[in-house]
Amino acid sequence: MPQSLPEFTAARLARIREQNRIRRRLPFSMMQGARVRDENGQELTLFCSNDYLGLSAHPRLRATWSEAVWHYGVGSTASQYINGHSDQIAAFEAELAEFLGYPRVLLFGSGYLANVGVIDALMSKTDHVVSDALNHASLIDGCRLSGAQVRRYPHADLAAAQAALLACGDTGNRLLLSDALFSMDGDPADLPGLADLARQHAAWLMVDDAHGIGVLGPQGRGSVAAQGLGVEQVPILTGTLGKAFGVYGAFVAGSEALIEYLVQASRTAIFATALPPALVASLRVALDLLREAGPAREHLHQLIAEFRQGLTQLGWPDTGSATPIQPLIVGDETRALALSARLRDAGLWVTAIRPPTVPPGTSRLRITLSAAHARQDVERLLDALGPPEES
Repeated sequence: MPQSLPEFTAARLARIREQNRIRRRLPFSMMQGARVRDENGQELTLFCSNDYLGLSAHPRLRATWSEAVWHYGVGSTASQYINGHSDQIAAFEAELAEFLGYPRVLLFGSGYLANVGVIDALMSKTDHVVSDALNHASLIDGCRLSGAQVRRYPHADLAAAQAALLACGDTGNRLLLSDALFSMDGDPADLPGLADLARQHAAWLMVDDAHGIGVLGPQGRGSVAAQGLGVEQVPILTGTLGKAFGVYGAFVAGSEALIEYLVQASRTAIFATALPPALVASLRVALDLLREAGPAREHLHQLIAEFRQGLTQLGWPDTGSATPIQPLIVGDETRALALSARLRDAGLWVTAIRPPTVPPGTSRLRITLSAAHARQDVERLLDALGPPEES
């Protein structure tokens, strides 16, 4: 017998509760860089935000957005293919392409829309995708929606990736797919190794650098530039604009032909309302700030080094990450939740990450550092964590 909708949802919710995996959204009433006030008025220091350079509260971004709203209004009112392609979008796409060293860029509403839209436009049921097992959910869902045959290889295992490419046979196109900087562990992909595999096996390499753009490479140009590569080795590059840029949106960068094809074929670009012009005006300023953010990046990397040293002195295992993403793996889900709650009581907001976001047995605190943090903030976090045996 078919279930009623109330029966179906009640049964699924009961199952999630039994697994102790209910997710809760926690409202906030104010956010200023790394400072936030929750719905109860408690002042907290954020250690789970992706605002890696602290740009989200920058006065120039605030002023630009406010001024542009009076010129353009608060919305774009339609897709880019009707009347939503503002002069701000056109200018930002050109400026971002020049910054990244790619021929052309296409702007999307979010990283999820970008990854789903690109993979769906490029792949079909007769094609093959070879994907890192720890790729972001948006990449996984793009593969599912495309209908392509997907082979997932163990995380960062180039030998397994090569075997998966060999197993694709001689029919259909091949897409080799990887995060550039993995969001839960903070470890970088071996992009030169992946590029070599793609070349050897006639595959297209697509890389999502959501967490590397702004933080890594010369002037913050990201993981591809940091590893000495460009459009020839990584022909499809996606990234988000709501992390180090501090604003919102996403992009795909590639050749003139690739981007023009996506303009014509990507459903998540064609059938989505365009980003508001005032927001994109702020992105243009954020790009300028990001270029000039050498001191902020230096401060951020100093904080990362001090945090890792502090963890070691407390007796915690080293995170293994030289990036703002610092995974403190505690294993047990209940323990991760309890540690997160203890830090919140100390005025520190660090979210516990549990399955299915991460594999069972690897529940963690995903601590993220920002240039908006002071050294004293990191010291407070270390003091609140204490040695692992006291956690």
